[in-house]
Amino acid sequence: MKNIVIKTLKESIRVKERFVNENTDGLLAAAQRMATCFAADHKLLIFGNGGSAADAQHIAAEFVNRFTVERKPLPALALSTDTSILTSIANDYSFDEVFSKQVRALGRKDDIALGISTSGNSKNVIVALETAGEMGLYTVGLTGCGGGEMARCCNLALIVDSRETPRIQEAHITAGHILCELVDRILFPESFSDD
Repeated sequence: MKNIVIKTLKESIRVKERFVNENTDGLLAAAQRMATCFAADHKLLIFGNGGSAADAQHIAAEFVNRFTVERKPLPALALSTDTSILTSIANDYSFDEVFSKQVRALGRKDDIALGISTSGNSKNVIVALETAGEMGLYTVGLTGCGGGEMARCCNLALIVDSRETPRIQEAHITAGHILCELVDRILFPESFSDD
């Protein structure tokens, strides 16, 4: 059993290290775009299914509350949290529209839509990103498995080079934490004493 623990750890480290090396410029660009968005009083809409829904909530909480330094709350919303909205849209229309209808209701030009899908092929995430793009939101995708359909419908796709869902999810939350750190450093440099 110990070998499973060590093997899992090594694979997780390998996948995350490769993701960061391959997406450093993309992470920096996404963070700059998010910082500009927040500074202009726009918001970040985040969405995904299953573990990606949990990641959306996690990242939104880091922006709204705080990450590692004390600073003002930043406007980020996870679109997977309101069960009444989700179930009414799924019941009355289609589960494919649970995020796109919320993007249409809450999104405004120059907001950012961050879609998360390990496969890159989650229909409701793709429809929401397409809707966001049509509305003038900047679109970012966190995905794996070569990018899937999401890679074609995002302004910026951050792709984890793996086909294993747990490893992709681990890289996604690492990416979320990196983005939070970078945005805080861009917007609140005075809060950091180590520079």
